[in-house]
Amino acid sequence: MSFDLSNVRVLHLEPTSFCNAGCPQCARYSDDGVTFNPKVDTRNLDLNIIQTVLPKRFVEQLDKMFMCGVYGDPAAHVGAIDIYDWFRDLNPEITLGMNTNGSMRNTEWWTDLGHRLSRERDYCVFSIDGLEDTNHIYRRRTQYKKIMDNAAAFIAAGGRAHWDMLVFKHNEHQVDECMQLAKDMGFVVFRAKVSKRFTTRPVAGLEPPEVYKPDLQYGDVICQALEERSIYIDYRGEILPCCWLAEEKYTVNDFN
Repeated sequence: MSFDLSNVRVLHLEPTSFCNAGCPQCARYSDDGVTFNPKVDTRNLDLNIIQTVLPKRFVEQLDKMFMCGVYGDPAAHVGAIDIYDWFRDLNPEITLGMNTNGSMRNTEWWTDLGHRLSRERDYCVFSIDGLEDTNHIYRRRTQYKKIMDNAAAFIAAGGRAHWDMLVFKHNEHQVDECMQLAKDMGFVVFRAKVSKRFTTRPVAGLEPPEVYKPDLQYGDVICQALEERSIYIDYRGEILPCCWLAEEKYTVNDFN
C-alpha cells in the first residue's frame, strides 16, 4: 500500500526523550520497572530539524499537532513553546495539544503555555494518578504540589486542561474526589482509565483496581492512525505510522 503525505491531517510529535519521572510501566524501563532501557538515548529534537524535515505546505494542511511522549515528556523540551509558535505561525487554524505529568518548569512557563493552548479545541493533558498521598506511587519522582500549582497557572492563563487518571488498586478510592477537584480547579475534561499494561508489563508492587475494569473490546482492529490520518515523529526525527510502533522499536524484550 502506498502512502500519500498529502493525506495527513494530524501530527503526533515526540520532541524529547528526557523525562523527570520514573513511571515503572513506561517503555523507558525494563520489566523490573527500575532498570533504564539502554536502547533509549536522551536527546531533544531541535526546532531547526523539525523545520528542515517538515515543509511549509505540510504544516499548512494539518488540522492538529500534539506533543506526547513514548519515552519523554514534552514539557522537558526547553524549546517546546517555540515549537508550538512555529506551527501556529505557519498554520493559524491548527489545533495544538500536549500530554505531560506536569511536574516540571515553573508557573511562569505554564502561564506562557496556557496562553498558547487556549482555543476551543486546544488542550493540555495532565497525567495525575490520584491525590498527594498516591500520585507519586506510579508517577515516581513527581511532586504533587508542583503539578497542582502548574496546572492552576495554566488554567488561569486560559489554557484548556484535561486530567487523565490511571486507576490502580492503591488509588481507585480517590476517583470521585479527583473528579470533583478537577471540576473545582477548572479542568474541562476528567478521565479515569485502567492501564492494559498489567498483562504486558506487570511490575511488582503495582496492582490493578478491584472495582474499575479495563474496557476490553474484541473484534476487528480499527487503526486510529488511519482513521484520523496521522503520522508520528519520534525524538530522533524518524517518521513512523504511529506511537505503538515507536514503543516496539526499542522493546525491553530485546535488550541483549
